[in-house]
Amino acid sequence: MTTTDALLIRSERPDDAHAITEVTQAAFAVATHSSGTEPLIIAALRAAGQLEISLVAELSGQVVGHVAISPIEISDGSARWYGLGPVSVLPAQQGIGVGSQLIRAALDRLRQSGAQGCVVLGEPAYYSRFGFSAQSSLVLPGVPAEYFQAIALGPHVPSGVVRYHESFEVKG
Repeated sequence: MTTTDALLIRSERPDDAHAITEVTQAAFAVATHSSGTEPLIIAALRAAGQLEISLVAELSGQVVGHVAISPIEISDGSARWYGLGPVSVLPAQQGIGVGSQLIRAALDRLRQSGAQGCVVLGEPAYYSRFGFSAQSSLVLPGVPAEYFQAIALGPHVPSGVVRYHESFEVKG
């Protein structure tokens, strides 16, 4: 991206589904901890009506990135908490801030909607820059605690076991 290129962050449109799949496949093809099911997860979330927020990054008319936000369940019954991810950026556009802009825009939309918080499963050093941190009160079974992080957008962080939508269990 050069200084003359303008990155546009916008809501997903119905005709973006194919481009989002391609971006997600390309992004996760080079990811070391990928299950390879990320495009299927997004499609399943979309089909189930569980994409609370779905934003694309567009550069010179091409979709180069995507972020998904979907509702989660917490065993203590806390409402209006969401999961961030998958986040995808074309490999050629990685490392220049596209993912960061997508994440910031998604979190801003969550704040504006009255969401109480958001969780993410990912690299602590990366996600901490957005305010995420490991919370001992929130547990995602089978995941090292330091990689499961949360950001409170409301008055407190709940306490309980987190469950993502069944779309995350899709098999390739």
